[in-house]
Amino acid sequence: TPSSACFSSSFPSAANSQQFNRTGKVEHGSVALPAVMRSGSSGPETFNIGSMPSPQQQVMIGQMHRGHMPPLTSAQQALMGTINTSMHAVQQAQSDLNEVDNLPPLGQDMASRVWVQNKVDESKHEIHSQVDAITAGTASVVNLTAGDPVDTDYTAVGCAITTISSNLTEMSKGVKLLAALMDDEVGSGEDLLKAARTLAGAVSDLLKAVQPTSGEPRQTVLTAAGSIGQASGELLRQIGENETDERFQDVLMSLAKAVANAAAMLVLKAKNVAQVAEDTVLQNRVIAAATQCALSTSQLVACAKVVSPTISSPVCQEQLIEAGKLVDRSVENCVRACQAATDDSELLKQVSAAASVVSQALNDLLQHVRQFASRGEPIGRYDQATDTIMCVTESIFSSMGDAGEMVRQARVLAQATSDLVNAMRSDAEAEIDMDNSKKLLAAAKLLADSTARMVEAAKGAAANPDNEDQQQRLREAAEGLRVATNAAAQNAIKKKIVNRLEFAAKQAAAAATQTIAASQNAAVSNKNTVAHQQLVQSCKNVADHIPQLVQGVRGSQAQAEDLSAQLALINSSQNFLQPGSKMVASAKAAVPTVSDQAAAMQLSQCAKNLATSLAELRTASQKAHEACGPMEIDSALNTVQTLRNELQDAKMAAVDGQLKPLPGETLEKCAQDLGSTSKAVGSSMAQLLTCAAQGNEHYTGVAARETAQALKTLAQAARGVSASTTDPVAAHAMLDSARDVMEGSAMLIQEAKQALVAPGDAESQQRLAQVAKAVSHSLNNCVNCLPGQKDVDVALKSIGESSKKLLVDSLPPSSKSFQEAQSELNQAAADLNQSAGEVVHATRGQSGELAAASGKFSDDFDEFLDAGIEMAGQAQTKEDQIQVIGNLKNISMASSKLLLAAKSLSVDPGAPNAKNLLAAAARAVTESINQLITLCTQQAPGQKECDNALRELETVKGMLDNPNEPVSDLSYFDCIEGVMENSKVLGESMAGISQNAKTGDLLASHTHDAITEAAQLMKEAVDDIMVTLNEAASEVGMVGGMVDSIAEAMSKLDEGTPPDPKGTFVDYQTTVVKYSKAIAVTAQEMMTKSVTNPEELGGLASQMTNDYGHLALQGRMAAATAEPEEIGFQIRTRVQDLGHGCIFLVQKAGALQICPMDSYTKRELIECARAVTEKVSLVLSALQAGNKGTQACITAASAVSGIIADLDTTIMFATAGTLNAENNESFADHRENILKTAKALVEDTKLLVSGAASSQDKLAQAAQSSATTITQLAEVVKLGAASLGSDDPETQVVLINAIKDVAKALSDLIGATKGAASKPADDPSMYQLKGAAKVMVTNVTSLLKTVKAVEDEATRGTRALEATIECIKQELTVFQSKEIPEKTSSPEESIRMTKGITMATAKAVAAGNSCRQEDVIATANLSRKAVADMLTACKQASYHPDVSEDVRARALRFGTECTLGYLELLEHVLLILQKPTPELKHPLSAFSKRVAGAVTELIQTAEAMKGTEWVDPEDPTVIAETELLGAAASIEAAAKKLEQLKPRAKPKQADESLDFEEQILEAAKSIAAATSALVKSASAAQRELVAQGKVGAIPANAVDDGQWSQGLISAARMVAAATSNLCEAANASVQGHASEEKLISSAKQVAASTAQLLVACKVKADQDSEAMRRLQVTAKGKALIHGAAGNAVKRASDNLVRAAQKAAFRKADDDDVVVKTKFVGGIAQIIAAQEEMLKKERELEEARKKLAQIRQQQYKFLPTELREDEG
Repeated sequence: TPSSACFSSSFPSAANSQQFNRTGKVEHGSVALPAVMRSGSSGPETFNIGSMPSPQQQVMIGQMHRGHMPPLTSAQQALMGTINTSMHAVQQAQSDLNEVDNLPPLGQDMASRVWVQNKVDESKHEIHSQVDAITAGTASVVNLTAGDPVDTDYTAVGCAITTISSNLTEMSKGVKLLAALMDDEVGSGEDLLKAARTLAGAVSDLLKAVQPTSGEPRQTVLTAAGSIGQASGELLRQIGENETDERFQDVLMSLAKAVANAAAMLVLKAKNVAQVAEDTVLQNRVIAAATQCALSTSQLVACAKVVSPTISSPVCQEQLIEAGKLVDRSVENCVRACQAATDDSELLKQVSAAASVVSQALNDLLQHVRQFASRGEPIGRYDQATDTIMCVTESIFSSMGDAGEMVRQARVLAQATSDLVNAMRSDAEAEIDMDNSKKLLAAAKLLADSTARMVEAAKGAAANPDNEDQQQRLREAAEGLRVATNAAAQNAIKKKIVNRLEFAAKQAAAAATQTIAASQNAAVSNKNTVAHQQLVQSCKNVADHIPQLVQGVRGSQAQAEDLSAQLALINSSQNFLQPGSKMVASAKAAVPTVSDQAAAMQLSQCAKNLATSLAELRTASQKAHEACGPMEIDSALNTVQTLRNELQDAKMAAVDGQLKPLPGETLEKCAQDLGSTSKAVGSSMAQLLTCAAQGNEHYTGVAARETAQALKTLAQAARGVSASTTDPVAAHAMLDSARDVMEGSAMLIQEAKQALVAPGDAESQQRLAQVAKAVSHSLNNCVNCLPGQKDVDVALKSIGESSKKLLVDSLPPSSKSFQEAQSELNQAAADLNQSAGEVVHATRGQSGELAAASGKFSDDFDEFLDAGIEMAGQAQTKEDQIQVIGNLKNISMASSKLLLAAKSLSVDPGAPNAKNLLAAAARAVTESINQLITLCTQQAPGQKECDNALRELETVKGMLDNPNEPVSDLSYFDCIEGVMENSKVLGESMAGISQNAKTGDLLASHTHDAITEAAQLMKEAVDDIMVTLNEAASEVGMVGGMVDSIAEAMSKLDEGTPPDPKGTFVDYQTTVVKYSKAIAVTAQEMMTKSVTNPEELGGLASQMTNDYGHLALQGRMAAATAEPEEIGFQIRTRVQDLGHGCIFLVQKAGALQICPMDSYTKRELIECARAVTEKVSLVLSALQAGNKGTQACITAASAVSGIIADLDTTIMFATAGTLNAENNESFADHRENILKTAKALVEDTKLLVSGAASSQDKLAQAAQSSATTITQLAEVVKLGAASLGSDDPETQVVLINAIKDVAKALSDLIGATKGAASKPADDPSMYQLKGAAKVMVTNVTSLLKTVKAVEDEATRGTRALEATIECIKQELTVFQSKEIPEKTSSPEESIRMTKGITMATAKAVAAGNSCRQEDVIATANLSRKAVADMLTACKQASYHPDVSEDVRARALRFGTECTLGYLELLEHVLLILQKPTPELKHPLSAFSKRVAGAVTELIQTAEAMKGTEWVDPEDPTVIAETELLGAAASIEAAAKKLEQLKPRAKPKQADESLDFEEQILEAAKSIAAATSALVKSASAAQRELVAQGKVGAIPANAVDDGQWSQGLISAARMVAAATSNLCEAANASVQGHASEEKLISSAKQVAASTAQLLVACKVKADQDSEAMRRLQVTAKGKALIHGAAGNAVKRASDNLVRAAQKAAFRKADDDDVVVKTKFVGGIAQIIAAQEEMLKKERELEEARKKLAQIRQQQYKFLPTELREDEG
């Protein structure tokens, strides 16, 4: 260029000095760099001041030696890596472009020709967009590498290079396909490949030139870039996609050269300034600025050459504009440098003028580009006016409500329309054709009239600015004017809108293509497989939609006036938006996971460009949809008629044998497409009928469009099936039936169009229905033409024909023996069952497999039916024969359903629930066969079970062939646990089969060896699976899924707007508290198990993951409903922090499972667990800040729950006769204290009720106060009960029951208060609060009465009975509420609990007859327990998921009936006590019969719950001794573990002389020894009872005793488990891994379980027997030391508790507290201390709540006899 020529002759060469000799950033490198020596051209020269020396320049050919170059920076090294990778990609592309794609032979039918044309269009579009990206990337490289290497953004350069190489790779694929599709006669395919190879070579040259190590001069880069531009233009010319306006390109290049010439002039003027500059520094600046100006100008020319062939692309325009900006900046720098270097006004004036010329030339160039960017020339003659009218009318529409603005816009509009009218009149006068002239004048008049109406409306709006009607008139007038303008200007507006949509669709398709290329390029360096897979899937979806979008653009451009083509473009654009948006989201999500920075930047930029393109596409498609009007129905009709013609053409090709499948089509794929699409066609047609009948034009159009789209897929699939099948008859039938579907559908759409004219016309509706029926019939015929379908229909027909044999009135007698008939039936049953499995398997395979399987199934069914009829002939009675025939009919029905389900699934494998329906149908066949075999083989015990089991195994075996298909919703851990459990059962069962098979048939000894071998193989298989599962359970891979689950739950906390809350903050707060505490408990367990049982950490981690998932869900809602917002933010933040803690803890658990002995990992896990506990407390404190009062209610309720559980344990000790006073004190010592505390509780209750309507602070105070008072009241009542003495246990129980009733009522009241807090007075929760308060007052009153009557032997029984009646009424109220129980139980549990009602009834009748106060007290105590247990068990059993609605209703009704009957009985006994007469005692038996009747009904209902799978459980009496001895062994093993902890020199007692750890160990050892002896004694007692006959030794005689034995076993197990836990806690505590609190709770559990064992042993024991004496001595042996009898284990436990508590207190006392003296620090310290205190309180509440739950779970099997009075 002139500039470069001038530059090279005027200044010393800066090509290399610019690269390396500029001052820049400091870099590390070698200081011993070899010099580059240059000799002068003519020896030494003199230098004169004020003149430029002659240039001293030595031309050096070749590259600079690498030793002379500075070392590469890290950014340059990364760029080198990118360039090397890109070079490999380019070389691969060049290699691929040596040959075209191999396509299968294509037919000449219409569909084949359309496919070829569409593929050509799609390939051209993709190649064009990829060439756009290559040229834009090249221009970007040129621009980015223009400046100093120090300032170069090498990541951006790498991104541009990556864009070039990735698009070249994708382009090569499209070129190969297009070359194969192009007409080879003229050799255009080879020419296309050659042009593509040329482009690849030019790209290769550019990559070599821009390498940081190349040392190439700048001109080499510019030359390579120009070559890419030329090659790109040639490639686009080869595919016919070159820019249509070549004149535009010529002007572009001439304008670029004009800029270069102007810049050359500027450089010359700068030279003049440099020559006169006196300051050398300023002179050098002028030289550098001029040099840069020349470089940037040559760069602009090069950039123009590159992007000229693809200037229509916005990204190419952007690069050219960027190059122009660089020139502009260099010109400004040059002018500033000249101004600083000289004051010569003349020279500066020349420089300024030259700079102005450059700027003007540059502006001309950029204006030329921008003109093209505005999308070409105007449409029609009146473009400017129509544009103005369109914009202004939109402004008027958007300004509704602002009359002033509307009037202002109306003035502008009037001027524009006036100009348009004048222009049209002028054209009319100049028009030679009179008809055209008249049309123009008519349109102008119409426009003028509309303008006049709009002006009048504007005047009205101006006069009345507040009148909405006037504004509406103006809007309507503007709309009318817009319509008139469109008509007058020959649809100019509509054309412009459609043109805009075409451009937007083209750009969106190009941007999507770029994003797909970027995604594939980023795949190698994407480290997150999940993000990568999501991106790949979204790319596939978009790739499926791009062809439709391209076809829409091409169709609209080819047929500019065709409404159908425009509508197709609109629809394809709207369909493209959703997958496009998903790809943008997936790409943005994947960017942070891509490690290659250049690839990540490319992906990010492409996603951003796609998002912009989609936004433009969305706007353009909406406007086009509005402009084109409702044309969906006509368009759909045209589409369907075109499809019919294509199918007719395909039929002709098939007749000639020329129908070929399209590339990618297979028989299986097309058959599946046809099956799935047939359903879509049916549903869209149903929608079409409904909308047409309602007269809704818009939705009818939508339904017609969807129907046409589905029919298009159906037609393609039908053609594909016909082309792929080898049976010509089937192919013709398929095409004929598909054509019938198209014809019927066209008629249906036409009728729907007619129905819209008269929506209510009955005749029209009838025609619609008839046509729809015909289409449905054709659709079914089409589906039935699929391979395999007809064979299934034949099999179904065969089964139907065979089943007619069962309709005869009488069967002929059998001619075979029973054994022969049975053997044949068994064989036929096995064959039929196997065939059913083959049918299921065939649905997953080829269509031919289903045909063969259904035929075989039909044949096997025929044989089975004959064998079944033969077996029916063996029946002895008519009833037996009818039963066999009935079962055969069931099998026939189940077989037909199986084939129908298989047919349905094979047609549409993706249909929802289809696989489940098929599996259910197969199971139904197996079950119906089993029922028949069971009926026919009842004479052979064991045979039917074996046959049934074999058939079931055959059915489920198929599941293992397809392990990827889900069969349940269990988690991975649940599955492992389930398989482990069932594997154990399986091993035991197989051993049982082996043993019983040998003893059952001693004659068949020849089979014994085979049975033994089979059993051994089975055992080995079970052992193998157990080993495998144990290994899987400890793999760290399982933790990854949990971590992802927690992370996903955390991410949902920040997701947009949460759904509308269905509850209040209090509701969500309660749930969050529950799950938070559960997580804290699990963390504590993990801390302990890390030391003792690391293999159990996996299950705990899974539990924590599940709990956190619930917590995050509820925490999000709690945060949304919290007030103020700051609290919600704090809750959300802290729940997320907790999630991070849970993730760390779960990861450490996984690591520890791999290396269980790694002490470092153990310490880390313990630290993580402590961190989780701390974060839980932070979550709880945030919740408490949100609702202080309700949080206090939750805390109080938890405390009361612990009190109730403690009272339950106290009742057990009282029942066992071991509740004694510590000192010689009487009840009178405690009476006043009880009464005083009870009154204080009443006052607290009043405050609690009033607190619901007051502030949160008052509510919190009331809740805390009531919890404190009930704790004190419970303690004083317990002391009072103990003072009554263990000789009167029933009275003790009465008193404790009374305080327990108060505690339960308080718990309900606190819950009601929490629910009613801050609610209005008329809210339902307020009524619940009042009810709960009433119950509370009643129960406190009852307690006071009991306290006063407890020492009065004449009335205390009556008082106890009154309290029990009130308690039962309250239990009945809870039972009758609609609240669903939290857990369910078995029907057996319900039946077992009715035994207690029966016994209590007998007691009540006896008490009524005797009127003795002791009997009444015993009755009262027994009654409340029996009724409460019965009601709980009944409700839990009735709400089991397997129980039907009617059985549930019966159970609840008879539960109520039983309770009401029992209440009547008790009330009558109370009446007798007040007036004991024979007349009143007489009806007692009638009352008891009512109760007995209700109990009978209740038992029958429970039997109905059991269903058909009920099996009587083994009586537990016979295994009681084994369980007891096992428990003792467990305790001894735990004690041995304690022995190993610390060797002891001599026996010690756990007193205060020992250290804390020694006290723990000694106390734990003494407890272990005591409980072990206790359980052994209980075992001896049980043996003695069996020997005495008091407990049955065989199950047949042990119906009643089984329940007692179960209680004994349960108690022994609990003692063993509690002792084991105690030892584990002691171990962990001594090692510093567990808290004293856990040790204390373990010891208390030992005491409670010991009490239960004592109760269980006393129920049936002889008090004078030797075993019972040993038992008592064992229980009391330790008691002699402490001076109290009957409390040995309890005392030992108390020792441990005291030691632990004392140590905890001592530790607290020893902690030195440093008090901060500064005010702010002091306040912070107080807050921290309060927070710690609250944390500990919450931990205490959680511990109590967990204890209550565990007790409720473990005591549910405690039989009612354990509450029975021995007297």
